[in-house]
Amino acid sequence: MFSTKAHLIKKTGKHGVGRPEFLEQLKQEYKTTKSLDAKKQVLANLANFCYDPINYEYLWRLQILDLFFEALDEKNRELVIFAAGGICNICLHPLSREYIIRTKGYEKIAALLWKSEELILSALTTLMYLITRESKELIVTASITEKVEELSKHKEVRIRNLAEVFLQDFCGKKVPEVSESDAATTESNAPDNSNLKAVESKCMSNFKIVKKPSRIVVNNLDESEVQPIVRLSTHPRRRL
Repeated sequence: MFSTKAHLIKKTGKHGVGRPEFLEQLKQEYKTTKSLDAKKQVLANLANFCYDPINYEYLWRLQILDLFFEALDEKNRELVIFAAGGICNICLHPLSREYIIRTKGYEKIAALLWKSEELILSALTTLMYLITRESKELIVTASITEKVEELSKHKEVRIRNLAEVFLQDFCGKKVPEVSESDAATTESNAPDNSNLKAVESKCMSNFKIVKKPSRIVVNNLDESEVQPIVRLSTHPRRRL
């Protein structure tokens, strides 16, 4: 459920700490804490706040998008997952989408297509959200198309479905149905990616939740209104 400013004011109270201030304290906690568990909790919560459009402006001012991209380089698997989920959640924000395209952040997202299943799901969805008439030729390259064609035969049905949508919507290709035996064969011949670390994001139903972060207290502020991270649908919004 999305929030409204009236709801936030009512929830916070006359003398309470507002959402922008709370998000800023989350950012500071992430930057200063020496606890890995705390970093994971904070990053997961920041990713969750990206789910609600009312937070877009606050998150933009705090440069949370840069924080997510920095976290993609972390060695910890969960940090990478939450970072990718946050990017996927917030990339529908016009300013954030434009920023990602202008800074070529889509290249870093595309690199996730060669990693774990969770990151493949997040990367496919994010790339589809980023594609516009202007950015299509930058994102839908020959190498990406070739990789997505490979993913359209993946044994994981969610990956296969997203890959098919990508190919149909942005590459003009009709994808033949893949039998379970073919998918299993493709997987058995795939290289071992067990050492590649690391999402999912803003989309819906048949995407399992990566992790629902527990209630978190930052600097004595209790903010329990967090959404489950990562809601992916098999039909992202079409931009063309």
